[in-house]
Amino acid sequence: MLNKTILMLLLFFIGPTGKAQKVFELYTDSIPNSLKKIPARELPSVEVYLPVKEKASGTAVVIFPGGAYTFLAYKEEGILIAQAFAEKGITAFVVKYRLPKSDTMKDKSFGPLMDAQQAVKVIRSEAISWGIDPGKIGVVGYSAGGHLASTLGTHFSKSYVPNQMNINLRPDFMILLYPVISMNDTLTHIGSKISLLGMEPTNDKVQLFSNDLQVSKGTPPTYLTHAGDDSIVDVNNSIVFYQALQKNGVDAELHLFPKGNHGFTQRLPVNEWMEPILKFLKREGFYKLN
Repeated sequence: MLNKTILMLLLFFIGPTGKAQKVFELYTDSIPNSLKKIPARELPSVEVYLPVKEKASGTAVVIFPGGAYTFLAYKEEGILIAQAFAEKGITAFVVKYRLPKSDTMKDKSFGPLMDAQQAVKVIRSEAISWGIDPGKIGVVGYSAGGHLASTLGTHFSKSYVPNQMNINLRPDFMILLYPVISMNDTLTHIGSKISLLGMEPTNDKVQLFSNDLQVSKGTPPTYLTHAGDDSIVDVNNSIVFYQALQKNGVDAELHLFPKGNHGFTQRLPVNEWMEPILKFLKREGFYKLN
């Protein structure tokens, strides 16, 4: 599938110097859940960052930038993160997912999840050609991108995109950084909730997309980090998700910092936020430290 996608939709190729090696659109045919043609600049796509061959570990991460479901912090929580993972031997895919819009989608609440599932499906279906172990594909999500990543990790049993080959849509692990988790008003980031679910969502929709309520024993092992003084996304989002993981017997690691506010990993040297993640992946059997 991906070979065809690359042949038809490959946008550019640049050598392994910290820049993307490939960019491809997520869909080769019609885009599901669309009401009208999507402008070229908004087409969902994936940007690929390959490690040098000597460092390649066979592990991969699919990265979802944040932005309150109204924009994508694509450089800060996408490109720079992908470059850092590739430097550690982890293949990184940055997903430009559709932002939920009622004028372009039949049900805007499912648009981002569809693109997230499609990304995992495409990447896993051609994992070998990327030099990836299909059992070592995880997701990384920041803020609202953390909500999308955690939605993917708790709603994988139902495919919202065509999946004739029945490709496994479950991420093997999740890395969530100051994530939005709940859609309940007492805990959620209101801007993200309104963007995704609208002004007056049904209780069923609120519960469905409150991912702490969707955790099961099959939810992937999860690494969480958050700052206690986060003034944008309440730290209790990470705490309730960690508690739900613990209740269901899912391996989980939670790093809380007293200060740092929202987006604190962007202001730290790479090794300060990367090393704990790599150690977590090593303990879970997804990565070997050099």
